Amino acid sequence: MEFSEVLFKRRSIRKYEDRDVSEDKMKKLIRAGKSAPSANNKQPWHFVVIRSEETRRKIMDIHPYSSMLAEAPAAISVCGNIDKSESYWVQDCSAATQNILLMAENLGLGAVWLGLHPRRERREEVADMLDLPENIRPLNIIAVGHPAESSHRVDRYDPDKVHYENW
Repeated sequence: MEFSEVLFKRRSIRKYEDRDVSEDKMKKLIRAGKSAPSANNKQPWHFVVIRSEETRRKIMDIHPYSSMLAEAPAAISVCGNIDKSESYWVQDCSAATQNILLMAENLGLGAVWLGLHPRRERREEVADMLDLPENIRPLNIIAVGHPAESSHRVDRYDPDKVHYENW
């Protein structure tokens, strides 16, 4: 698939087929995340791969908009090490997340970003549940699976939101 097709076709997918995501594809997703740009090349990201149905159900108890985890065979929590980058961990981990979402589309997978940050209570409950060290903060959970719904190309270009030189 051409990059522009991946970019414009990627959508948030919330329904998944009842089949696992291969270890090879999960590694490709993580590699894509680790290829993101990073402020001062600090690379504060860590990735927690979640395959356990029990863990996904616990996340559903914490995050009110995560019901798709009941069907998703896998998830990834993108986390940031605040000791490495207290100022830019959110931006760096967001860039890593976008790379994962684009790679999922490229691999024929579906994915959706479930935000934890800046909701402190969600972030702390997930951090406790995943037994994260004190200096590691979860930014989000990405549900991943083989899509059971289709997406279509969307171009959200709006010339009214583009300004040249000044407003």
